[in-house]
Amino acid sequence: MFKGLMWKILLLFAFFCCEGDSSDCVPRNFGPNRIVCVCNATYCDDTPDNNPVVPAQGSFYWYVSSRAGLRMRLSKGQVDTCNARNDSRVVLNIDTTQRYQSIFGFGGAFTDSAGINIKKLSKATQDQLLRTYFDRGGSRYLIGRIPIAGTDVSTRAYSYDNYENDVTLEHFALAPEDYEYKIPLIRRALELNPELKFISAVWSPPAWMKTTEKLKAPFSFLKLDCYQLLVDYMIKFLAEYKKNGIDMWAITTGNEPTMGYSRKPRQNNLAWTPSDMGTWIVNNLGPTLRASEFNETLIVALDDQRMELPWSIQLTFLIKGASDYVSGIGVHWYTDFFSSPVLLDETHDYFPDKFLLMTEASVVDLSPEVVALGSWFRGELYFASIIEYVNHWSIGWVDWNLALDRSGGPSWTKNYIDAAIIVEPDTDEFYKQPTYYAIKHVSRFVDRGSVKVSIDETDSIKAAAFVTPLDQVVVVIFNNNSHPTNVELQDKMRHSICLELPARSFNTVIYAA
Repeated sequence: MFKGLMWKILLLFAFFCCEGDSSDCVPRNFGPNRIVCVCNATYCDDTPDNNPVVPAQGSFYWYVSSRAGLRMRLSKGQVDTCNARNDSRVVLNIDTTQRYQSIFGFGGAFTDSAGINIKKLSKATQDQLLRTYFDRGGSRYLIGRIPIAGTDVSTRAYSYDNYENDVTLEHFALAPEDYEYKIPLIRRALELNPELKFISAVWSPPAWMKTTEKLKAPFSFLKLDCYQLLVDYMIKFLAEYKKNGIDMWAITTGNEPTMGYSRKPRQNNLAWTPSDMGTWIVNNLGPTLRASEFNETLIVALDDQRMELPWSIQLTFLIKGASDYVSGIGVHWYTDFFSSPVLLDETHDYFPDKFLLMTEASVVDLSPEVVALGSWFRGELYFASIIEYVNHWSIGWVDWNLALDRSGGPSWTKNYIDAAIIVEPDTDEFYKQPTYYAIKHVSRFVDRGSVKVSIDETDSIKAAAFVTPLDQVVVVIFNNNSHPTNVELQDKMRHSICLELPARSFNTVIYAA
């Protein structure tokens, strides 16, 4: 009874404090600098379209989230109203005539564990969670990653064909997890956002196709006589999902092939050498996909750590013809702390006709808590990474699990990790973490077809800028200082905007181009 009364009070507060531009976060505190926003069946903070969507000439919108507790707070202001000279002001020059890559989108993964957790909620709360990711008032995710069969974030080890030496794949069949935890949620996400595109990847083929004959094992390679069978297996996956109304924009050459070399792999795996990968692409994957009904599905190579760039791709493309079939290069963030983003620039310079896409991120191995509810620091890791990747040629950034539980699972391999949304089935609630808002500050406003443009940065003020298809300029700024910081946005073609960025804050500024 008391809980219900508190929700009514919070809802009334949210209603009266807002001006029609957004619904405020209902906060829950888990310690210093650790705030989540609580959502349930009847209420969740959102960010509806402003009217007009593009600010009028001479005005701007400014959204702020901060360590102190702000979440997507909207302010509106007028450009060219900076006070007299301020020597302590950080000036960020923007040049919209210097244009770089076109943005494809941002998103997350429809894993078994995400679906298991979401389905533990009531129907109304499930829909609320999907809206918070895919609806126009939510994050407007444009990319969904779909594993092909089981991963470490499943409750069991499985493939789509566990029948020994089934060389005709007669027994191929999607798993109960697809029909229960993936397909229904994906189809609802598509209803919310028809622009959603999907990328899929194999973690491990059936065990009998591998040299170790295990789904998770060290030094686990594909048998030579199964090179074509793996492609046929992938094509069958594409066909079954198509029957369920889900087309794949892209498919990768396999999730984290280097995990197959690990002595203690944490997940289902398949090892490749770069040259063997190139041979497989040329002889099997490329020509089979191109000759099939899925010839518009793109091939994305690598799908592994940034530290493998550009050498791994160079070795793969040494196999004559491999490059002809590959459209893009997928990158994971887990070893970025000791690999420079310059590797992305070098890869782009070597292969300017291939797009770069950050295809997986999650917070792992940060003790003592696997799931650190409300951790602002983890949100900062995400926000800084997104800015870094788009400033180094990535066409987007894709989170891992859409939702997990308080343990960071389930995971049959005990590879527990954090997530942007944590589900509380006992109370029929879910928590939106700072990592959720880190992504939303970009994904909500940087539409597909936006173009990255030039902007300055400093050591403590990181920024990226875009011109959107609606001809608006979107600037995302990370103030990493522990104090408020005065910043001036100097648009070479237009206006200047002066702001005092809150300490340790994510900021999104929008104005007409």
